[in-house]
Amino acid sequence: MDCGPRENVVCSESINGGRDVWSSKDSASSADHLVVMANGILGRSKDWKFAAEQFARMLPDKVIVHCSERNESKMTLDGVDVMGERLVEEVVEVIKRKPHVRKISFIAHSMGGLVARYAIGRLYRPPKTEPVEGARCEDSRGTIYGLEAMNFITVATPHLGSRGNKQVPFLFGVSAFEKAACLIIHWIFGRTGRHLFLTDFEEGKPPLLQRMVDDWGDLYFMSALRAFKRRVAYSNVGYDHIVGWRTSSIRRDRELPKWEDSLNEKYPHIVYEEYSEAKDGEQPISVEDKGSDMLEEIVRGLSRVTWEKVDVSFHSSRQRNAAHSIIQVKDHFMHSEGEDVIQHMIDHFLT
Repeated sequence: MDCGPRENVVCSESINGGRDVWSSKDSASSADHLVVMANGILGRSKDWKFAAEQFARMLPDKVIVHCSERNESKMTLDGVDVMGERLVEEVVEVIKRKPHVRKISFIAHSMGGLVARYAIGRLYRPPKTEPVEGARCEDSRGTIYGLEAMNFITVATPHLGSRGNKQVPFLFGVSAFEKAACLIIHWIFGRTGRHLFLTDFEEGKPPLLQRMVDDWGDLYFMSALRAFKRRVAYSNVGYDHIVGWRTSSIRRDRELPKWEDSLNEKYPHIVYEEYSEAKDGEQPISVEDKGSDMLEEIVRGLSRVTWEKVDVSFHSSRQRNAAHSIIQVKDHFMHSEGEDVIQHMIDHFLT
């Protein structure tokens, strides 16, 4: 077990393929809210080090943070589903190890957001059909492995995948490059690449991201997402060369807002905030219809639940071309300008 200097009052311990971070203050013993943090493609659990310590430091009597280590480096190329199953096993182990936890939240960066969405689909427990004396009120709306679902937060996550115009900005919006990427991406990023570019037509099934806009068999993707009290999507409006603004903010091109420089001294890089109401009338097109527009279907499916959309810009930063990492504060020495984004998460976090 590692504990920082006394004034930092943050401890961490690596256990069974994951790292727990908590406050060493006496009041921390009352913390009953598990916060699971997941890294992105080719990432590592330490990518969340700064954010995890800030959460533990600022919410000492509320949260215990767990930085997932089951999907790191090359293991992130195995596919969203395989990684999701690994995360499920890890979360279950943590919950069993900490029987006092009553609430759960997820915070995930980049592709980790898709992995977390898959995992909660497996961890979801439907509401009890009959009232049970002494049961918690949240049981009436379903739980995540018996825990009250609180915050589901994604940071620069390609919810709509990486297929389509300007979904991957470093392809410069050139149609020929984007079409070629669909054909060769699996050579570079394995099954994960197929999932991101929606080319995984396995066993006659639609692509995984298309299936994840509804409940599918024993995977309650949308029921689980709906169980959380809030869903939040943090997105870079520009200079993110890995994940485009549209796919990370779950919007169509025409829905992308006009933004201006922030005048908020506390959150100088938050340039636009929107509360997106659930559009229950927008029923997704049947996933059996392979001729439908897959991206449109995913937007419509995910829009059936409310989202808080927080748009971020580092256009004035010297390191702006590293926006995909700055928004997470992946390395505090290099990416400290993203501190206000982490502070924004903490300030609005339901505990």
